[in-house]
Amino acid sequence: MNINNDTAHTTAESKVRFLQKLQKLVLASSFLMIIAVLMPGYITAQEKITVEDLYQKGTFRQNGVYGLVSMADGLHYTNLNMSRNAIIKYNYETGEKVKTLFKASDFDNDLFDWILDYQFSTDESKILISVQYEPIYRHSFKAEFFIYDIDAKTLTQLSENGKQQLASFSPDGNKIAFVRKNNIYVKDISQENSTEKQLTLDGEWNKIINGAPDWVYEEEFSYNKAYDWSADSKKIAFLKTDESNVKMFTMTTYGKLYPNHYEYKYPKAGEENSKVSLHIVDVDSGNTITANMGDLNDKYIPRLKFTNDAKVLAAVKMNRLQNKYELYFINTDNGNSNIVLSLTDEKYIEINDDLTFLKDNKHFILSHEDSGYRHLYLYNINGQEVNMITSGNWEMTSFYGVDEVNKLAYFQAAKNSALEREIYSISLDGSDLKALTERKGTNSASFSNSFKYFINDFSDAATPPFITLNDNTGKQIRELETNKSLVKKVNETYKFSKKEFFTFTTENDIELNGWMIKPAKFKKGKKHPVFMYVYGGPGSQTVTNSWDRDMPWWQLLTQQGYIIVSVDNRGTGARGKDFRQITYEQLGKYEIIDQIEAAKYLGNLKYVDSERIGIFGWSYGGYMSSLCLTIGAKWFKLGIAVAPVSNWRYYDTIYTERYNGLPQDNASGYDDNSPINHAKKMNGKFLMIHGTSDDNVHFQNSVDFITKLVEADAQFQTMYYPNKDHGIYGGNTRNHLYKKMTNFILNNL
Repeated sequence: MNINNDTAHTTAESKVRFLQKLQKLVLASSFLMIIAVLMPGYITAQEKITVEDLYQKGTFRQNGVYGLVSMADGLHYTNLNMSRNAIIKYNYETGEKVKTLFKASDFDNDLFDWILDYQFSTDESKILISVQYEPIYRHSFKAEFFIYDIDAKTLTQLSENGKQQLASFSPDGNKIAFVRKNNIYVKDISQENSTEKQLTLDGEWNKIINGAPDWVYEEEFSYNKAYDWSADSKKIAFLKTDESNVKMFTMTTYGKLYPNHYEYKYPKAGEENSKVSLHIVDVDSGNTITANMGDLNDKYIPRLKFTNDAKVLAAVKMNRLQNKYELYFINTDNGNSNIVLSLTDEKYIEINDDLTFLKDNKHFILSHEDSGYRHLYLYNINGQEVNMITSGNWEMTSFYGVDEVNKLAYFQAAKNSALEREIYSISLDGSDLKALTERKGTNSASFSNSFKYFINDFSDAATPPFITLNDNTGKQIRELETNKSLVKKVNETYKFSKKEFFTFTTENDIELNGWMIKPAKFKKGKKHPVFMYVYGGPGSQTVTNSWDRDMPWWQLLTQQGYIIVSVDNRGTGARGKDFRQITYEQLGKYEIIDQIEAAKYLGNLKYVDSERIGIFGWSYGGYMSSLCLTIGAKWFKLGIAVAPVSNWRYYDTIYTERYNGLPQDNASGYDDNSPINHAKKMNGKFLMIHGTSDDNVHFQNSVDFITKLVEADAQFQTMYYPNKDHGIYGGNTRNHLYKKMTNFILNNL
């Protein structure tokens, strides 16, 4: 109704009608005002969240910028389109589409239903495209690979003899190496109708692996491709893994009349590892030599990488306890080697991918924690330290690379707070440190090859990912993704409660960081139940000023009156080596002390019901929540453990021994804080969840824990998901899982 138009009538009848309408409007407005007074929040009611919103409807799905590949000029990038069947070239600065480099629909090929990944040859004249994805473990996969010649517009299948792994161009772009059935092959694509050449002959499933890691290397060293090309494209260095004596683990998969049994090699703590050796093969002749790296008995080779000199291969050797790091330079003509750099630690050394050889062939960069914090160091090619590049009582958390023209290193750091991340540049001599980001929260970067631009992915506790393109001074050029729709839902439709950060000091005078989300209708005079979330493993963090993917679930629970809390215990990251390494050889001891201290601190708050504190965790967090309901049962009423380690003797060698030593030398460190040995202390409401095909934390952990709980006559609930791995997802699984957990909390806490 437009009142101004009605007032324009001059007849009496029109005036009467106008007054009648006006009266109705006033009455209606008065009624609404009365409703607003009697029912506060009626007009601006908070929309209720359901589990279906989380994992069926996609109500809170966040958008990102994924899969960008910087082109050699640093001015352009490529990306897969939304349907993943075309590769498109864009301009960094304008964001405008330049051209479509490849479109699957141009070819009549049934295999091209979905592009998994792609890579360019060095001169960017060809693209290696992978399709028909078939997972092996968490990172590894098999696929069919195709070579697309951009100028000729031809598409050629790499091999028709079975799916391949780890295919990659040689630096000159004339050859492609790949792994199939544990052997290395190479194909010369510069010649028409060339056949693939097999470089190793002894590969065998569950016995000998060439050029790819075994399960435990892949999982714990984040090590996928175990070979590398020399700079002149003439040789390939590769890791040979002999897992013959590693014991087999068997998983049963269900769904058929007779279940299947999948077997693979999994070395549990204290058991025999694979034997490794390093080799260099001449691609043309097939001649292979062995790198002389000294005694490799019970040793690891967690990294191999050619330097810019084709005759020099770099490789890292670590002892089984992982407290000694040796960087070798190996002559690729004869296999002779020398140790260029050696690092030792009383406890352990974390491996990373920061080793970078500069193009001047005179220097390299490495990060380590000798100062007590992870920092970047510049070395000459002989392994002598030139200078620290970064320094201070703060953590360098990610190294992005070096602009050698301007002699600048780019990195991420937790410089201002352990809870936040900023992006920086710094001169290689350690001077002229500059912050490239201003927003307080969590910033992560992806730089162009020229380091002229970077894509900044920002979020904070109240802001979903906000992604921008910036130049190398930090100046924002344009917005790439703002998640406006999600922001509106968070702030207006569902009115998310804010995440508040806090610190408290324990009885042992340790300051711990935490966050808290209170219900929207929070009342200080009312006692509220608390539901805690924990991970707590070495180097991890749950308490950061960043967007939390579980935030919608936390909000669902706050709508039901729960306070949600998370606390980072000792052993977690971004607070220096001493804070993290205190848990060495005693996994679980200090972590559970700190989580109990957190429960006691919360229980003393006037608005917390100390008799209604629950805790939830997944993987290491499931281990922690299991400890809270056993060792910490006095302070916790409820616990949910998803895919928990219940016995450290059941977990793998590399991870467990890095943080706990060998069980043969440290039996108490393995047994004193394994939940399976505290089953008699179980109290409260406990729900344990596991996937039966978990290749990481085996279902065995839950099964054997259940056996002990039954013997102790402890009451509990379980839920297992057939044929699901450590992530427990696929189909309706996540929806079912979160509904199960939500109902358990509502009914018992």
